[in-house]
Amino acid sequence: MLTKYDEMMCHQTVATFDRVETSAREWTERIWFSVHDTSGKFHLVSGFGYYPNRNIMDAFGTIAIEGKTQYAVRASRELRPQIDDVRVGPFSYQVVEALKKVRCALDENEHGLSYDIDFEGSMPPHEEEPQFALSRGRVSEHVIRYLQLGRPSGWIRVNGETIQIDSDKWLAERDHSWGIRRGGGVPETGVQPGEIPVGYLFSLGVMRFEKWGASYHLRETGEGKPLHFSGGLFYPYTSQKEEVKLASMAHDFQFRPDIRQMKSGRLVFNAVDGSKIEVSMHPLSVCYLRAGGYFGYQEFTHGLWMGSYFIDGVKLDLTDPDTVKGVSFLDDVMCEMRCGNEVGYGIIELVIVGKYPRYGYQGY
Repeated sequence: MLTKYDEMMCHQTVATFDRVETSAREWTERIWFSVHDTSGKFHLVSGFGYYPNRNIMDAFGTIAIEGKTQYAVRASRELRPQIDDVRVGPFSYQVVEALKKVRCALDENEHGLSYDIDFEGSMPPHEEEPQFALSRGRVSEHVIRYLQLGRPSGWIRVNGETIQIDSDKWLAERDHSWGIRRGGGVPETGVQPGEIPVGYLFSLGVMRFEKWGASYHLRETGEGKPLHFSGGLFYPYTSQKEEVKLASMAHDFQFRPDIRQMKSGRLVFNAVDGSKIEVSMHPLSVCYLRAGGYFGYQEFTHGLWMGSYFIDGVKLDLTDPDTVKGVSFLDDVMCEMRCGNEVGYGIIELVIVGKYPRYGYQGY
């Protein structure tokens, strides 16, 4: 099947662009798009998923307001034949200028949340080292990702109230990943279940200051042994400075007593040029990604066949502790960052499952 991408001089396999290199059903291409003001009042996250071997495309948009209420709209559709149109019902995503400017929109719908937001990169994208893992001899993960910091413009409408995005007071982050991805949809039947780790830590962070930005991706065993690390320091387009890779990092997180969510933290980055940078973090807002379908919430899960077309919406009361416990797992925590006298902002994702004695967790 030919698509518009086949017009371009960029083929790398003896196939058209409607197919990928493997028949693994876990093959996923995902976009994550985050915008927020620097006060912590509004925090919106949107995303798209493309699953060519499951014939699905899905999307979500979710906004947390003043730490009290979170709204989410989730949608899914049959992928083919519209395989080259990043649109799911009222959701759409457009590349305006490659690696620099994109547009993310949710048209008016019956669930009370819509937006039209442009992202313009302020620093070049950071390309992570690939993540690769085997499970009993089978590839369980093989993913590449890039992240970018930028400024947003546009508007958000929630229950009839329009919020204008002020580029001087709002910030944006995005990522784009593709490959064989853990999880998604429902487990396979007829195969031995995957290994359950005794303990595991995952953390991904992206942050910006006036003259530089940083990103990291860390995975550790429950005993603190590194399984994967990638990171870099990068600079505005106007600086002409080259990115500096990170060799390692140290972390010191403090957690809420009720859920495994960061309430403060400190990171120390060790760069390959010998420099060391220390950053402290104070959360200003939290957007709960499970509400958008990560790992499943209220009958919607990324990559799960929902029929030829599906859309729904949910509203969460974030002042209810039981609601928060039910939706918290992979949380986007927007923080004020401090590095010496510099003040910046960024997103931290942090998940600890099972045993991690250093932070007081002894099991599931």
